[in-house]
Amino acid sequence: MPTALEALFVKTKSENRAVLIGYIPAGFPNQKSSKKILKAMIDGGIDAVEIGYPYSDPVMDGPVIQAASEEAIKNGAGVNAVFDLLQEGVKQGIPSMVMSYWSPIEKYGVENFSKKVSELGGSGVITPDLTVEESNEWLSYSKTFDLNRIYVVAPSSSSERLSKVTEQCSGFIYAASLMGVTGTRDSVSGNARSLVERIRKVSNTPVAVGLGVSTKEQASEVAKYADGVIVGSAFIKIIQEFGAGRTGLKKVKQLAKSLSEGVRNVK
Repeated sequence: MPTALEALFVKTKSENRAVLIGYIPAGFPNQKSSKKILKAMIDGGIDAVEIGYPYSDPVMDGPVIQAASEEAIKNGAGVNAVFDLLQEGVKQGIPSMVMSYWSPIEKYGVENFSKKVSELGGSGVITPDLTVEESNEWLSYSKTFDLNRIYVVAPSSSSERLSKVTEQCSGFIYAASLMGVTGTRDSVSGNARSLVERIRKVSNTPVAVGLGVSTKEQASEVAKYADGVIVGSAFIKIIQEFGAGRTGLKKVKQLAKSLSEGVRNVK
Protein backbone atom coordinates (compact mmCIF):
# COMPACT_ATOMS: atom_id res chain seq x y z
CA MET A 1 0.00 0.00 0.00
CA PRO A 2 1.44 3.38 -0.93
CA THR A 3 1.55 6.02 1.79
CA ALA A 4 -0.71 9.07 1.47
CA LEU A 5 2.40 11.02 0.44
CA GLU A 6 3.30 8.60 -2.35
CA ALA A 7 -0.29 8.64 -3.60
CA LEU A 8 -0.24 12.46 -3.64
CA PHE A 9 2.81 12.62 -5.93
CA VAL A 10 1.13 10.15 -8.33
CA LYS A 11 -2.01 12.31 -8.34
CA THR A 12 -0.22 15.62 -8.95
CA LYS A 13 1.89 14.08 -11.70
CA SER A 14 -1.30 13.09 -13.49
CA GLU A 15 -2.48 16.71 -13.05
CA ASN A 16 0.84 17.91 -14.52
CA ARG A 17 1.69 20.07 -11.52
CA ALA A 18 3.97 20.15 -8.48
CA VAL A 19 3.03 19.36 -4.88
CA LEU A 20 2.91 22.30 -2.45
CA ILE A 21 4.34 21.29 0.92
CA GLY A 22 4.00 23.60 3.92
CA TYR A 23 6.15 23.54 7.04
CA ILE A 24 5.23 24.57 10.57
CA PRO A 25 6.99 23.86 13.87
CA ALA A 26 4.76 22.18 16.45
CA GLY A 27 3.76 24.53 19.26
CA PHE A 28 4.50 27.74 17.33
CA PRO A 29 3.73 30.26 18.69
CA ASN A 30 1.76 27.93 20.98
CA GLN A 31 -0.03 24.63 20.38
CA LYS A 32 -3.53 26.07 20.02
CA SER A 33 -2.31 28.63 17.47
CA SER A 34 -0.25 26.10 15.53
CA LYS A 35 -3.45 24.14 14.80
CA LYS A 36 -5.16 27.27 13.51
CA ILE A 37 -2.15 28.14 11.35
CA LEU A 38 -2.12 24.61 9.92
CA LYS A 39 -5.82 24.87 9.09
CA ALA A 40 -5.28 28.23 7.37
CA MET A 41 -2.45 26.71 5.29
CA ILE A 42 -4.68 23.78 4.30
CA ASP A 43 -7.67 26.02 3.54
CA GLY A 44 -5.36 28.06 1.30
CA GLY A 45 -4.31 24.99 -0.67
CA ILE A 46 -1.16 23.28 0.65
CA ASP A 47 -1.13 19.61 -0.42
CA ALA A 48 1.00 18.18 2.40
CA VAL A 49 2.59 19.33 5.64
CA GLU A 50 5.87 18.92 7.47
CA ILE A 51 5.48 19.19 11.24
CA GLY A 52 8.74 20.51 12.68
CA TYR A 53 10.03 19.07 15.93
CA PRO A 54 11.25 22.20 17.79
CA TYR A 55 14.92 21.78 18.56
CA SER A 56 17.17 23.90 20.75
CA ASP A 57 20.07 23.97 18.30
CA PRO A 58 18.63 23.82 14.78
CA VAL A 59 21.95 24.23 13.00
CA MET A 60 20.56 23.57 9.53
CA ASP A 61 17.67 26.02 9.74
CA GLY A 62 17.64 29.70 8.90
CA PRO A 63 17.11 32.43 11.53
CA VAL A 64 13.32 32.58 10.98
CA ILE A 65 12.77 28.90 11.77
CA GLN A 66 15.34 29.04 14.60
CA ALA A 67 13.40 31.86 16.26
CA ALA A 68 10.11 29.97 15.82
CA SER A 69 11.62 26.81 17.33
CA GLU A 70 12.91 28.75 20.32
CA GLU A 71 9.50 30.31 20.90
CA ALA A 72 7.79 26.92 20.66
CA ILE A 73 10.21 25.35 23.15
CA LYS A 74 9.74 28.29 25.52
CA ASN A 75 5.99 27.57 25.38
CA GLY A 76 6.57 23.94 26.31
CA ALA A 77 6.43 22.24 22.90
CA GLY A 78 7.98 18.78 22.78
CA VAL A 79 7.24 15.36 21.37
CA ASN A 80 3.56 15.39 22.44
CA ALA A 81 2.98 18.67 20.59
CA VAL A 82 4.59 17.13 17.48
CA PHE A 83 2.33 14.06 17.57
CA ASP A 84 -0.71 16.21 18.33
CA LEU A 85 -0.13 18.46 15.31
CA LEU A 86 0.74 15.49 13.09
CA GLN A 87 -2.61 13.95 14.00
CA GLU A 88 -4.31 17.24 13.18
CA GLY A 89 -2.80 17.28 9.68
CA VAL A 90 -3.93 13.71 9.04
CA LYS A 91 -7.40 14.52 10.39
CA GLN A 92 -7.61 17.50 8.01
CA GLY A 93 -7.01 15.07 5.16
CA ILE A 94 -3.50 15.86 3.90
CA PRO A 95 -0.33 13.73 3.88
CA SER A 96 1.56 14.68 7.03
CA MET A 97 5.20 14.14 7.96
CA VAL A 98 7.47 14.94 10.87
CA MET A 99 10.68 16.87 10.25
CA SER A 100 13.17 16.30 13.04
CA TYR A 101 16.82 16.28 13.91
CA TRP A 102 17.90 12.81 14.90
CA SER A 103 18.73 13.40 18.56
CA PRO A 104 15.09 13.79 19.80
CA ILE A 105 14.01 10.68 17.84
CA GLU A 106 16.86 8.66 19.31
CA LYS A 107 16.00 9.93 22.78
CA TYR A 108 12.35 8.89 22.36
CA GLY A 109 13.38 5.52 20.93
CA VAL A 110 13.49 4.88 17.18
CA GLU A 111 11.03 1.99 17.32
CA ASN A 112 8.58 3.86 19.56
CA PHE A 113 8.79 7.01 17.42
CA SER A 114 8.26 5.10 14.18
CA LYS A 115 5.35 3.18 15.64
CA LYS A 116 3.68 6.34 16.94
CA VAL A 117 4.00 8.22 13.62
CA SER A 118 2.51 5.20 11.85
CA GLU A 119 -0.34 4.80 14.37
CA LEU A 120 -1.29 8.46 13.92
CA GLY A 121 -1.45 8.04 10.14
CA GLY A 122 1.75 9.99 9.38
CA SER A 123 3.40 9.28 6.02
CA GLY A 124 7.03 9.54 7.06
CA VAL A 125 9.87 11.47 8.63
CA ILE A 126 12.35 14.00 7.21
CA THR A 127 15.71 13.63 8.93
CA PRO A 128 17.97 16.55 7.88
CA ASP A 129 21.05 15.60 9.90
CA LEU A 130 20.90 11.80 9.67
CA THR A 131 23.40 10.15 7.33
CA VAL A 132 22.56 6.91 5.54
CA GLU A 133 25.60 5.32 7.21
CA GLU A 134 24.01 5.88 10.64
CA SER A 135 20.52 4.82 9.54
CA ASN A 136 20.43 1.08 10.24
CA GLU A 137 17.84 1.36 12.99
CA TRP A 138 15.74 3.88 11.07
CA LEU A 139 15.89 1.81 7.87
CA SER A 140 14.66 -1.20 9.78
CA TYR A 141 11.78 0.42 11.67
CA SER A 142 10.64 2.66 8.82
CA LYS A 143 10.17 -0.51 6.76
CA THR A 144 8.40 -2.29 9.62
CA PHE A 145 5.92 0.57 10.02
CA ASP A 146 5.62 1.53 6.31
CA LEU A 147 7.00 5.04 6.69
CA ASN A 148 8.66 7.18 4.05
CA ARG A 149 12.33 7.96 4.69
CA ILE A 150 13.11 11.46 3.46
CA TYR A 151 16.76 12.44 3.44
CA VAL A 152 18.11 15.87 2.57
CA VAL A 153 20.64 16.36 -0.22
CA ALA A 154 22.56 19.55 -1.02
CA PRO A 155 24.32 20.91 -4.12
CA SER A 156 27.65 20.05 -2.49
CA SER A 157 26.83 16.30 -2.60
CA SER A 158 29.01 14.32 -5.00
CA SER A 159 27.31 12.18 -7.66
CA GLU A 160 28.36 9.06 -5.77
CA ARG A 161 26.86 10.47 -2.58
CA LEU A 162 23.62 11.46 -4.34
CA SER A 163 23.26 7.93 -5.64
CA LYS A 164 23.84 6.41 -2.21
CA VAL A 165 21.44 8.72 -0.36
CA THR A 166 18.62 8.78 -2.92
CA GLU A 167 18.62 4.99 -3.05
CA GLN A 168 17.37 5.00 0.55
CA CYS A 169 14.78 7.77 0.08
CA SER A 170 11.09 7.10 -0.33
CA GLY A 171 8.12 9.45 -0.68
CA PHE A 172 10.35 12.18 -2.03
CA ILE A 173 13.94 13.40 -1.99
CA TYR A 174 14.46 16.73 -0.21
CA ALA A 175 16.71 18.93 -2.33
CA ALA A 176 17.98 21.77 -0.16
CA SER A 177 19.35 24.93 -1.72
CA LEU A 178 19.23 28.45 -0.35
CA MET A 179 17.41 31.10 -2.37
CA GLY A 180 19.77 33.78 -1.07
CA VAL A 181 19.07 37.49 -0.94
CA THR A 182 17.12 39.30 -3.62
CA GLY A 183 19.22 39.80 -6.70
CA THR A 184 21.10 36.52 -6.42
CA ARG A 185 17.92 34.50 -6.75
CA ASP A 186 18.31 33.50 -10.39
CA SER A 187 21.79 32.10 -10.00
CA VAL A 188 20.92 30.28 -6.79
CA SER A 189 17.76 28.94 -8.37
CA GLY A 190 19.90 27.62 -11.20
CA ASN A 191 21.87 25.87 -8.48
CA ALA A 192 18.67 24.14 -7.33
CA ARG A 193 17.68 23.24 -10.88
CA SER A 194 21.04 21.62 -11.57
CA LEU A 195 20.80 19.68 -8.28
CA VAL A 196 17.38 18.32 -9.33
CA GLU A 197 18.78 17.37 -12.75
CA ARG A 198 21.65 15.51 -11.07
CA ILE A 199 19.21 13.66 -8.79
CA ARG A 200 17.05 12.66 -11.76
CA LYS A 201 20.07 10.89 -13.29
CA VAL A 202 20.32 8.53 -10.32
CA SER A 203 16.75 8.22 -9.02
CA ASN A 204 13.11 8.01 -10.12
CA THR A 205 11.82 9.11 -6.71
CA PRO A 206 10.01 12.50 -6.78
CA VAL A 207 12.16 15.51 -5.85
CA ALA A 208 10.89 18.43 -3.73
CA VAL A 209 12.90 21.63 -3.39
CA GLY A 210 13.22 23.74 -0.25
CA LEU A 211 15.02 27.01 -0.95
CA GLY A 212 13.29 29.95 0.63
CA VAL A 213 10.36 30.16 -1.79
CA SER A 214 8.00 32.91 -0.65
CA THR A 215 6.06 34.10 -3.74
CA LYS A 216 3.76 32.70 -6.39
CA GLU A 217 6.36 33.51 -9.08
CA GLN A 218 9.13 31.63 -7.26
CA ALA A 219 6.83 28.64 -6.65
CA SER A 220 5.98 28.60 -10.34
CA GLU A 221 9.65 28.79 -11.30
CA VAL A 222 10.64 25.86 -9.06
CA ALA A 223 7.58 23.84 -10.15
CA LYS A 224 8.94 23.88 -13.72
CA TYR A 225 11.69 21.42 -12.79
CA ALA A 226 10.77 19.88 -9.40
CA ASP A 227 7.95 17.56 -8.32
CA GLY A 228 7.37 19.49 -5.10
CA VAL A 229 7.87 22.96 -3.65
CA ILE A 230 8.49 23.31 0.10
CA VAL A 231 7.60 26.54 1.92
CA GLY A 232 8.25 27.19 5.60
CA SER A 233 9.88 30.50 6.52
CA ALA A 234 7.41 32.58 4.49
CA PHE A 235 4.48 31.28 6.58
CA ILE A 236 6.37 31.69 9.85
CA LYS A 237 7.39 35.26 8.99
CA ILE A 238 3.72 36.22 8.61
CA ILE A 239 2.92 34.99 12.13
CA GLN A 240 6.03 36.65 13.56
CA GLU A 241 4.94 39.93 12.00
CA PHE A 242 1.14 39.84 12.34
CA GLY A 243 0.53 37.30 15.13
CA ALA A 244 -1.69 34.22 15.04
CA GLY A 245 -4.97 36.15 15.31
CA ARG A 246 -7.43 36.84 12.51
CA THR A 247 -5.07 39.06 10.46
CA GLY A 248 -2.14 36.64 10.58
CA LEU A 249 -4.30 33.61 9.76
CA LYS A 250 -5.94 35.42 6.85
CA LYS A 251 -2.51 36.31 5.43
CA VAL A 252 -1.29 32.72 5.86
CA LYS A 253 -4.31 31.46 3.92
CA GLN A 254 -3.77 34.09 1.20
CA LEU A 255 -0.10 33.11 0.82
CA ALA A 256 -1.00 29.40 0.60
CA LYS A 257 -3.61 30.20 -2.05
CA SER A 258 -1.12 32.24 -4.06
CA LEU A 259 1.61 29.57 -3.83
CA SER A 260 -0.94 26.90 -4.72
CA GLU A 261 -1.76 28.82 -7.89
CA GLY A 262 1.97 29.11 -8.54
CA VAL A 263 2.63 25.34 -8.55
CA ARG A 264 -0.30 24.90 -10.96
CA ASN A 265 0.44 27.87 -13.19
CA VAL A 266 3.61 26.60 -14.85
CA LYS A 267 4.24 28.05 -18.29
